[in-house]
Amino acid sequence: MNQKRYKKYLGWLIAAIVVIGGIISWQSLAKNKQKSSTKATRQTINLAASYSITSLDVAKITDRTSFNQIDNVGEGLYQYDKNGNALKALATKTNVSANKRVYTINIRKNTKWSNGDLVTAKDFVYSWQHAVNPKTASQYTYLFTNIKNAAQIIAGKKAATALGVKAIGKYRLRIWLNQPQAYFTKILARETLYPIDQRIAEKYGSKYGTSAAKTVYNGPFVLTGWNGTNDTWQLKKNPQYWNKKQVKLSSIKYQVVKDPATAYNLYKTKKLDLITLTGDQIKQLQHNKNIVKRNLAGTEYLEYNVRKSSPVANRNVRLAISLALDRNELINNILQNDAKPADSIVPSNFVKNPQTKVDYTKEVKVKNTTDYKPKLAQQLFKHGLQQLNKKELTVTLMIGTDDITKKTAEFIQSQLETHLKGLKVQLKTMPVNVKLARRASGDFDLDLIGWTADFADPITFLQMFTSDSTQNHLGWSDAEYDSLIANANQKNAGNVNRRWTDLVKAGQVLSREQPITPLYEMNTIDLVNSHLKDVVYDSVNGHYSYKQAYLSQN
Repeated sequence: MNQKRYKKYLGWLIAAIVVIGGIISWQSLAKNKQKSSTKATRQTINLAASYSITSLDVAKITDRTSFNQIDNVGEGLYQYDKNGNALKALATKTNVSANKRVYTINIRKNTKWSNGDLVTAKDFVYSWQHAVNPKTASQYTYLFTNIKNAAQIIAGKKAATALGVKAIGKYRLRIWLNQPQAYFTKILARETLYPIDQRIAEKYGSKYGTSAAKTVYNGPFVLTGWNGTNDTWQLKKNPQYWNKKQVKLSSIKYQVVKDPATAYNLYKTKKLDLITLTGDQIKQLQHNKNIVKRNLAGTEYLEYNVRKSSPVANRNVRLAISLALDRNELINNILQNDAKPADSIVPSNFVKNPQTKVDYTKEVKVKNTTDYKPKLAQQLFKHGLQQLNKKELTVTLMIGTDDITKKTAEFIQSQLETHLKGLKVQLKTMPVNVKLARRASGDFDLDLIGWTADFADPITFLQMFTSDSTQNHLGWSDAEYDSLIANANQKNAGNVNRRWTDLVKAGQVLSREQPITPLYEMNTIDLVNSHLKDVVYDSVNGHYSYKQAYLSQN
């Protein structure tokens, strides 16, 4: 988050059908620059999203559509290459102290915001203090927790100005960490740590980021045409961007398209350049030369409200739900996109044991937690009902509005009501912004959601579920889990093998207690116009990235 970051709060099942942006690689364009007609077609591309932008404030975004726009219009100290490694962007030089707890970063001079203001070290300080301030209610504060005083600020025990970051010159930033963090530069590449123009943010106050006109940009593009609610917008080349010569596109046009059939029709009439295929489309077009298959570093899952008043607060009920779901049938008959059943919130082929090279998902698997065992599921559900002193349960599953999400939810509803006698599942469809608000307030029973990696480490998934995480909307708290994550982040942060053990044990706790139920590992099968096939793909964050087009030129 992809996801990436959610990042990245994202990625949901809609991540599998969101059409997301990029540009043609610089190398590809160079080879074809003599073909004027071809080059002309590449100056604007047409893309789709399955829902609209929710915010342009880097501290407040949590969904895939908004993250992809911010990634297009903003830039931080670092950025990812196609393999998820962090490379310098606005950072020109980084010095790390001997104890690896103090970072001093020189920032590229004379770079500008789209309004002409200079981008300075103070813009990073302001942005980060804004993000950790409890009044902002950012859901990505976990990215900051290893920065000095961040945890206390997030908890409301210290002022935001106490955060361990300081501008020690117009173009120099100093950061103090609690513990050494080998992947800290990967965190610095996340959109939540992008700068904010303090002057403009203070000018608009709470309205900052609520429309294109009330936001300024320091990345390759500026966003136009979004008034805060509409379903079309455009990214135009930013004339103030420091590396604008390497940005070959003049614009990216977006429109919200929720129905896969509509998307395909728009593709055939050349009104969209890239779509994600679903179900029967994949079968019908499987031999099309313009199909591109990709794995996303993300997992789709059910999350439960485990507060005492919730009908799914009982652990046996949650385990029963997990064991009643035939993930292979979901993939083969509903998704039909070669996804993989998930045994863990952390996807396979993402990280491996530093010593044995065994995949994380193999070490973390716990028997009878994500297997398809309907008889055992019924037994556990019956036991759960007895513990709750109930004869039946009614639960509500909260979902988004797109077609694939609805079909997936209907499959889950059918499976659960078939295999768990006494369980009734109601589906509640709502717009993404409403769903996010309900989730954040804890006003739900079950939620169908997904997460893509913020960076290549299991902690990007696991840290969401600690008791104090701003991403933990479940009401779930487990002392052993909290201790394992704390050890991975602090006590054992510098010991890769002990830290790995902590992360595996934490994943096993998550499986046993089942506050979430992993469903499948995300992937995408895209139909891409031939002139976009050379676009560079960010495998960690799960989207196409124009930024990679000029990384080698920096």
